[in-house]
Amino acid sequence: MADLVPQNYLPILILMLVAAAFGIGGLLAGWVVRPSRPYRAKLMPYESGAPTFSDARTKFPMRYYVIAMLFVIFDIETVFLYPWAVLSNQLGLLGLVEMLLFIAILLVGYFYAWKKGALEWD
Repeated sequence: MADLVPQNYLPILILMLVAAAFGIGGLLAGWVVRPSRPYRAKLMPYESGAPTFSDARTKFPMRYYVIAMLFVIFDIETVFLYPWAVLSNQLGLLGLVEMLLFIAILLVGYFYAWKKGALEWD
């Protein structure tokens, strides 16, 4: 019967049981300790502490999503500058040329988005 559970997996099983017990124990402790006195104002939905004044299922303009995607794209792409900055002495002239080409491609994309009006908020 001991051959069914290899000993190498026993620490993983113990870790999973401890993690599950910790999570369930925390939820149960919160349920037992917290005060529960619901009343009408407490049960009403709110947004950032203010009462809601319109339907939550409103449509956002497409421009909002385009600006958000452009922000994410340019934000992620600029993260690639940090490893280059750390290793710029080791990469030499080839690394500098590659990074200048990378920045040039980013600038072309930025000016394209600017000319298309994708960065206009109005």
